[in-house]
Amino acid sequence: MTGHYPNTRLRRTRATGWSRALHRETVLTPSDLIWPLFVTSGTDVEEPIATLPGVSRWSVDGIVARAKEAVDLGIPVIALFPNTPRELRSDDGAEAHNPDNLMCQAIKAIKDACGDSIGVLTDVALDPYTSHGQDGLVNDAGYVVNDETVAMLVDQAVNQANAGADIIAPSDMMDGRIGAIRRALEMNGHPNVQIMSYAAKYASAFYGPFRDAVGSGGLLKGDKKAYQMDPANADEALREVAMDIAEGADSVMVKPGLAYLDIIYRVKQRFDVPVFAYQVSGEYAMIEAAQAAGIGDRDALVLEKLIAFKRAGCNGVLTYHAAHVARLLNG
Repeated sequence: MTGHYPNTRLRRTRATGWSRALHRETVLTPSDLIWPLFVTSGTDVEEPIATLPGVSRWSVDGIVARAKEAVDLGIPVIALFPNTPRELRSDDGAEAHNPDNLMCQAIKAIKDACGDSIGVLTDVALDPYTSHGQDGLVNDAGYVVNDETVAMLVDQAVNQANAGADIIAPSDMMDGRIGAIRRALEMNGHPNVQIMSYAAKYASAFYGPFRDAVGSGGLLKGDKKAYQMDPANADEALREVAMDIAEGADSVMVKPGLAYLDIIYRVKQRFDVPVFAYQVSGEYAMIEAAQAAGIGDRDALVLEKLIAFKRAGCNGVLTYHAAHVARLLNG
């Protein structure tokens, strides 16, 4: 119930900055951010990504420097994605199981340098390792097979956990992979390794720059609509989330972010579990394009969007703007 004008003037509490701060319902802090980073081979390498202005691939030494920067900024978690050299990619993505692959090298180096002062989240899917760019194994008909792929993902997840990963984040959208990975982590001495499931990952048009960043864009044959979700579906997302929670996910993710705020809200309201959103590469690139064109202010745009994620129910957000936003918030 609200009163009647003029006894109630809702603008009273908006009149001054201190009052707006006092009555603010949603607060964004650096601890709400996860910083995605791209790993490449070599030493002392920084490779700017043309479709992601301001974002680079870093060799392992550079990734360690970014991890230390994140600690200083108060960012609690970094998310790693490898740009596997083409000569190491194969139809079956076997490089994902190499204990000395780029991902594992980066995990170990970060943990050696930073210990438990920062969490390391690792992507589990085969697209950074396959020669065809799909997230799983492909049969002769071109279909990404489910159960055989899950077996590969399980070994990939255990490989990353052995290297020191804190959070396993399966992004593949195969059925049953959360339960299989959870059982494998328990059986291999990793009961405290978390799973953040990409529970509602849509077959989105916003992923293009990311595929350039991990080197799968030019390789991808076909599309991913047979396993990623139809953007038209919402009830199905709730079924996906319910299954992943039942199978052992500690937290769930909705991807992409801004176009799916309704999904974030419904997931939080229905399940009341930790929910995260991924502000994906296309969303990031649009903000940068607006800034470059002079039609929007980067700082205002990114802060408003991140607040929208939290207001919808997110516990945190994966964003390429994480370091920039943390500096703004700390300033």
